[in-house]
Amino acid sequence: MHRIIIEGGKELSGEVRISGSKNSAVALVPAAVLCDEEVTIANVPNISDIDALDEILNFLGAKVKRDDDVIKINSSNIKNKLIPEEIAKKLRASYYFMGALLSRFKKVEMYFPGGCSIGARPINLHLKGFEAMGAKVEENNNLFTISADNLKGAKINLDFASVGATINLMLAAVKAEGTTIISNAAKEPHIVNVATFLNNMGAKISGAGTSEIKVVGVKYLHSCFHEVVPDYIETGTYMILASAIGKDITISNIIPDHVEALISKLDDIGVPMQIGIDFIKISAPEKLKSTNIKTQVYPGFPTDLQQPITALLTQAKGKSIINETIWENRFLNLVELNKMGATTETLTNSKAVIMGPTKLKGKKVKATDLRAGACLVIAGLIADGKTIIDNADYILRGYENIIEKLTNIGAKIKLEEIE
Repeated sequence: MHRIIIEGGKELSGEVRISGSKNSAVALVPAAVLCDEEVTIANVPNISDIDALDEILNFLGAKVKRDDDVIKINSSNIKNKLIPEEIAKKLRASYYFMGALLSRFKKVEMYFPGGCSIGARPINLHLKGFEAMGAKVEENNNLFTISADNLKGAKINLDFASVGATINLMLAAVKAEGTTIISNAAKEPHIVNVATFLNNMGAKISGAGTSEIKVVGVKYLHSCFHEVVPDYIETGTYMILASAIGKDITISNIIPDHVEALISKLDDIGVPMQIGIDFIKISAPEKLKSTNIKTQVYPGFPTDLQQPITALLTQAKGKSIINETIWENRFLNLVELNKMGATTETLTNSKAVIMGPTKLKGKKVKATDLRAGACLVIAGLIADGKTIIDNADYILRGYENIIEKLTNIGAKIKLEEIE
């Protein structure tokens, strides 16, 4: 276990270079088991979630080589065997092995995945889609066995535009017989990135990034080189941080179109921004205005940036209202913010109010999930005095070299290992 210690209240300046997308990489690595040869994936973030997926690949018998941000995966001789619970539970994205192994071997056995505690997060949409393709799903004490004598393409309409279900069903469909149509598909940039990766290997996928994705099954996938798209949630997190305490902070290696919803919201609350082709430069204004935020599926305001932006809204004048429409347990960070002097109130599981501006003071707090941890890092940098964030391993799951990146722009921050 780790904790992060921050001496806050310092103005930050300099450049932050954004890493490869966590949400993309954690799908690309399991997708690699579909390849009948070796694949090379570049710009892979060095985060603990990738370490956990690496562990699963090694368990299955894949040959994995990692060199800096490049990972080579050869799954030509992998064995389809039960993925143990102690490995699967380390991260939610382990469920992408369901779609990938089902597609390749027509059978997969694994336990329900783990991840952050931000709500019930069922996988019923994934399972219904597998069943539509002819698979039989059995569950016994959290162990799922999914098998198909003949996996066939199908028309699948998602009740909700789920990112996980969209990707998992794409993976399952790649080597299924015939054509699969996924309607009400999620549109996030990492879905396009995964589809591009599969197509580079010889898959036949069209429509990724729209609400309808078409997958024509193929029998063989060949080697390819692929690059992970920049992380738009990491981009947004540093944009929010810069809006609170930055002076000419440049956030580089980004795709501005991916954070359009956040740009619009920061503009509303009075943050000046200089936007380039692959960078954004931000300085914190003297005054911030309150706002209302409603999380939505992409391209709406991302649920993964809802928690980080609450730290910024504690510094905005007036009442801000947050409507969380994606996950029902995503306000636990507000309890910790209140310990630091914030004035927030959770009205329902989906609605919260933040009053500002309030002066934040360093306290001992705990990260309850990945993005709640990001919120507390921003709050700790804003606050006067020392902030200690326990459960920092959540943060390390999704932000590559966060200590180094913040230190480079002037933060006084360190990571400590605790027993």
